[in-house]
Amino acid sequence: MANPKSLLLLLLLSQLVLMMGGAHAAVVTYSVSSLGAIADGKTDSTKAFLSAWSEACASVQPAVIYVPAGRFLLRNAAFSGPCKNSAITFRIDGTLVAPSDYRVIGNTANWIFFEHVNGVTISGGLLDGQGTGLWACKASTKSCPSGATTLGFSSSNNIVVSGLVSLNSQMFHIVINGCQNVKMQGVKVSASGNSPNTDGIHVQMSSEVTILNSKIATGDDCVSIGPGTTNLWIENVACGPGHGIRYLA
Repeated sequence: MANPKSLLLLLLLSQLVLMMGGAHAAVVTYSVSSLGAIADGKTDSTKAFLSAWSEACASVQPAVIYVPAGRFLLRNAAFSGPCKNSAITFRIDGTLVAPSDYRVIGNTANWIFFEHVNGVTISGGLLDGQGTGLWACKASTKSCPSGATTLGFSSSNNIVVSGLVSLNSQMFHIVINGCQNVKMQGVKVSASGNSPNTDGIHVQMSSEVTILNSKIATGDDCVSIGPGTTNLWIENVACGPGHGIRYLA
């Protein structure tokens, strides 16, 4: 006859295996390619990205929005919450490309924008803001758009950005505004030393922000710190070209 203690242990182990298997299966993946995005750098894939976000935001399961290798053209896109989901990861193996005509997004505040979200992670990828045309316009003293920030976060919590590259932003590369608990690590910012108003990372009205192990080369401040910023930690950040780390009183 089986030992009751052994039966109980076997039952508990079976439940643990089922729980672990269920937790693994709980992650749902939305590929932007499956939703219509074309990796040719020419076809507007904005709708596919927003569709993936809509699905992930409404899901009660942890979600991955997957961007495969290739170049995806994206107009200005706002990924807005609040969401049912507090565990959404953008896993980017490819490049997101802004329109080559700077006027398309030049009068919008942000190219890629997250607001009122909680628990969003961006892992990898390259964001090409194609800002050189706007820089040339500004240098010519013509009437030009102010330019779009490449990646903006507003009124959001528990954000992680890891291994991301931002190239040739029209204006600021990354802005963190009114957020709590933000971690940026292994971020690379690249723009000409003559590019105007291309701050690498700007933080304002935010708390518990860490910027780690990153490299910033740009035409303005590498990191700019605006009013209302508390508990900001910056460590092992290489700056140059750029104007260093500046506190804006």
